[in-house]
Amino acid sequence: MSSSNGHAARLLRFLRIFCLTREERALYKAARGSGFFDPVYYTGAYPDIHPLFHRFPLRHYIVYGEKRGYRPNPDFSPWAYLRYNPDVAGEEVSPLLHWIRGGHAEQRVHKDLPKVEKMPDDTPRLPRFDRTRARGRVAVVMHVYYPDLWPEFADRLRRLPGDFDVFVTLTYRGDETDDLAGEIRRDFPRAFVHPVENRGRDILPFLRLVNAGALDGYEAVCKIHTKKSPHREDGDIWRRHLIDGVLPDEGLEHLLSAFLSDPTAAFWVADGQHYSDPRWWGSNFEATQSLLRRVEIEIGRADLSFPAGSIYWMKPLMIGMLKAMKLRAGHFDPEEAQVDGTLAHAMERAIGILARAAGQHVVQTTELQQALSKPAPKRLRPAFVSAFYLPQFHPIPENDAWWGKGFTEWRGTVGAEPFFEGHTQPVLPSDLGFYDLRVPETMGEQARVARAAGIDAFCVYHYWFDGRRVLEAPLDNLLQRPDIDFPFYLCWANESWRRNWDGLSGSVLLEQTYAEGFEERLVADSLPYMRDPRYQRPDGTRPRFVIYRPEDMPDPAASVARMRTAWREAGIGEVELGAVCFHTAGDTPVDSDLFDFWIEMPPHGLVTKDDYLFGGSAGNILERDIQGGFEGLVYDYRKVIANAMSPEYTGALPGNTICGVMPSWDNTARRDLNAHIAYGANPASFNRWLLDLTQTRLSGSYRQELFVNAWNEWAEKAMLEPSVIWDDMYLKVLADHTGADAQLSEL
Repeated sequence: MSSSNGHAARLLRFLRIFCLTREERALYKAARGSGFFDPVYYTGAYPDIHPLFHRFPLRHYIVYGEKRGYRPNPDFSPWAYLRYNPDVAGEEVSPLLHWIRGGHAEQRVHKDLPKVEKMPDDTPRLPRFDRTRARGRVAVVMHVYYPDLWPEFADRLRRLPGDFDVFVTLTYRGDETDDLAGEIRRDFPRAFVHPVENRGRDILPFLRLVNAGALDGYEAVCKIHTKKSPHREDGDIWRRHLIDGVLPDEGLEHLLSAFLSDPTAAFWVADGQHYSDPRWWGSNFEATQSLLRRVEIEIGRADLSFPAGSIYWMKPLMIGMLKAMKLRAGHFDPEEAQVDGTLAHAMERAIGILARAAGQHVVQTTELQQALSKPAPKRLRPAFVSAFYLPQFHPIPENDAWWGKGFTEWRGTVGAEPFFEGHTQPVLPSDLGFYDLRVPETMGEQARVARAAGIDAFCVYHYWFDGRRVLEAPLDNLLQRPDIDFPFYLCWANESWRRNWDGLSGSVLLEQTYAEGFEERLVADSLPYMRDPRYQRPDGTRPRFVIYRPEDMPDPAASVARMRTAWREAGIGEVELGAVCFHTAGDTPVDSDLFDFWIEMPPHGLVTKDDYLFGGSAGNILERDIQGGFEGLVYDYRKVIANAMSPEYTGALPGNTICGVMPSWDNTARRDLNAHIAYGANPASFNRWLLDLTQTRLSGSYRQELFVNAWNEWAEKAMLEPSVIWDDMYLKVLADHTGADAQLSEL
C-alpha cells in the first residue's frame, strides 16, 4: 500500500468514530450518562491508541476498543462479561450497554474472578521472628501471585549485589505452590518462603511479615511483587519499569547509599511513580482516613502523596508505623478482582501520607542519581541528651492513703480509655513490662536501652518537702548497687502535690513550705547522690542540679546563692544549676541569668488558643463524636511542633535554653474526663519534630544539648520506653537523630 493510501485509510478510520450506528449512538448516550466510562484510565491503559483518538476516547471505545476487549474502566471487562453471561453473548448486544441498562442492577459478573484456593489446615503459621537473629543490612520482600513470572524475578535476585536477605510469599494454588516453594528454596537456600491465602493482594502478605517482626532491624526493605495489571495493555512494561527503577542492574549500591543517607527520604520509587494528584484518590479516601486514624494521623483530600505500583524501597520508621496499625487478615476484603476501593488500595495511598507525617517524602530514582553528584548532607547531632525520669513505679504509704492500697503509676495507665476514633488509649508497656523500681536491675536495663538510643542521662525527679522524702526508694537502692550503670542527675520537683495532678490547683496532699534554712537541708540531702560516680557532669566538671519551679520559692535569687555556697562548703565545688521554663507565672519573678541554663519542657508554653481541636472557642473540630462526657482539651500535636519552631516563641526563651521535645502528651490516665490530649503524636510526627529542631534550633541550644519530656511518664503518655502499640519506634527515631541507630539495632 502506498503512503498516500495508508494516510487515507487512517483518516477513514478516524472519521468512522463520528459516523455511529444507531446501537453505537445508544451506547454513547448511555455511557456518558452513567459514568461507567473512564477516559483517563482508557487513554493511559492502552498506550497504542493513536493520539488522534485521545480527544474522543469514548467514541474510540465504542467503534474499536470494545471489540478488542479493551476495558472502559479498570473494573469492567467486555470479554469476561460475555464469557460469564452467555445469554448476553447470544443477544449480540454491546456488553457495556447491557451492563448499564440492566446487568449492573442484576449484579452480574463483569470481570475475571480469581480462583481462591483454601489453605490446608496443616499449613504452618508464620513464626515470630527473633529480633536478635543474624541478618543482612537490607531485605527484599517479594510476593508471587503469578507463578509464571518467577523465572523473571529469580533472575533479578541472582543479579543483586551485596548481602540481601530474601522473603517470598506465595499465593496458595495447591500443588503448584508447593512445587514452586521447593524450587525457590533450592535456588535460594537462605530465602524465607511462605504460602498465603489469596487476600489483600500483595499488601496483606507484606503486613504479615511486618507484624511477625520479620523486617525489624534492616536499614531498608525493598518490596516487589509479580505485577501484571491485566486491566492495562502495558502491564508487563509497567512492571519492568517499576522494578528496574528500584533494582537496577548497575549502580544499585550507590543509589541505596544515597537513599539511606537522606534523612528526609522515606520511600524510593521508579521515575514517574510518585503520585500526588488528588484525582488518584478514586474511591479510597474514607478507607484511607480510617486507616491513618489508627495511628493518629489526619488527612484532607488535597493531601495525596504515594508511591504508586506498590513496588519501592522503604525505611524502618515506615515499617514500624505499618506495624502499629495492627491490621490482620479479617480487616481485608475477600478477593473479587477489585481494582479500587479495597483496604489494599487504601493502604497503597496511606503509606505516602505516613511519610509526610514524619517530615519525609517519596524520592524517585533520577532524584537519587542527581544526589550522587552532591556531597551528602551533614546532620547536626545533639552533644548531650537528657530525659526526665519519673520514679513513681512502686507503692508508698502516701499513695496508698490518697489513691488506694498498692497504687503506682501503672494503675491509671491500664485503666485509660479512648474518647474518640483514633485516640490511642490505653498505651501499655512491652519490653520492660510493668516494672517495680524498687528492683535496681530494672533501672540498669532502662539505662542500657536508653544509652543505645543516644540518651546520656536521666534527670530524675527528686521529691523533697522540707526534709520529708517520698519516692526515694529507687535511687537509694541504686546507691547500694554500684555495679548497676544508671547515669543520672536530680531535678528537685518543688511543686506541692495536689489531687488533680497538675501541681497548680485542687486540694493539697503534700505541701512545699520553704521553711527557713531549707536550702542547706536540701543540699545536704543531695550530697550522697552527687558523690556517686554515676551522677552526671555534662560539662565534664560540675555536677548538674535542676529546680523545677524556681519562681515558687519566696526569694529565688537568695535561695540559689545559699545553695551554691552550701555545695561549695560541702566539698562539691561549683554546681551547674538549671531550671525549667514552665511558662506559668509563679509567686516570684526569676531573672533569666540566675541559672546556668534553662530547660524547654513541652507542652508548657507551646499550646495556643488556635491549636485546640476540642474544648477551645471553635468547639469540636475533630469531625467526629467525643464519647463518655469528655470535658477536657484536645490540641494538635503538629501545631505544637510548628509553634516550637516559630520565631515569636523561640525569641522569648532565655538565650541559655536547652531545646526540648516530647514524644507525646495525654494525661487521660490521670485526669480521665478532664484530660489534656496532644492528638497526632506518634513516632512519625516525633521524627518530624526532631528533623525540624536539628535543622533549625539545635545549633543554638545550650551546649547543643537536647532534653526529652519524658522517659517514662506513662500516665501522661510522655514516654520513650517501648510500648505495645509503638514497640521501640520512639527510641529508634531518637537513635537516628543522635547517631546511635546502629547500636540500638543490636539490642
